[in-house]
Amino acid sequence: MHKFFVEKSQIESNSIYISGNDLKHIQKVLRLRPGDKIEVSCDGSNYLCEISKLDKDKIETTIISKGIASREAPIEISLYQGLAKGSKMDFIIQKCVEIGVKDFYAIETERTIVKIKDEKKEINRIERWQSIAEEAAKQSKRDFIPHIKGILKFDEMVNVLSKEEAIIVPYENEENLSIRDGLGKVNSKKINLIIGAEGGFEDYEIEKLRDLGAQIVTLGPRTLRTETAALVSSAIILYELGNVGVI
Repeated sequence: MHKFFVEKSQIESNSIYISGNDLKHIQKVLRLRPGDKIEVSCDGSNYLCEISKLDKDKIETTIISKGIASREAPIEISLYQGLAKGSKMDFIIQKCVEIGVKDFYAIETERTIVKIKDEKKEINRIERWQSIAEEAAKQSKRDFIPHIKGILKFDEMVNVLSKEEAIIVPYENEENLSIRDGLGKVNSKKINLIIGAEGGFEDYEIEKLRDLGAQIVTLGPRTLRTETAALVSSAIILYELGNVGVI
């Protein structure tokens, strides 16, 4: 069943109205018709709806049943991802949304190859990533659309994290502390996961994160690409804390 997200203003009594890009997708791509059923989410509530009327500017659906959010992880992962080249960021956001990551920051570090200095380009990039997150949330039937919060320089990220308790940083030069052991040293329902870009981290950056109380962990004896590290780390965290592979 196809999934869509709406705002509260689109819900009236026993009806939900769909417009904009979703309207075009329903009519032109999915070719749904009156009588077809869809799933709609709004602020953590899930609705089973039946399409009742299709107009040029909106689609009217009738609410069949309502349920509460059930597909979100009890653990919130905020991913701070080093800016990666080409389409890698698109891939990371798409797959990490599917896995269950709650929100994202892109970060510029000393070794980051990609630098976004133009404000317009930054806005366009964030809008693109947000669109990818929304489509991935629909596909994976999330209850909320994860939020792309922006692009931060390394020191800006440090300031944001200064009041956070649970920070996990996979690092290729760490050999002893696993993610499992690192998670055992924190007590929080929110995990801040920091992944370096293609060039990894400078030693001084790791030391700054360590000074914040970050757990510097290893992902094993093999060096992973940045996009692989983001997915593997997110999946391990959710598995260890009880949301992946558990019924």
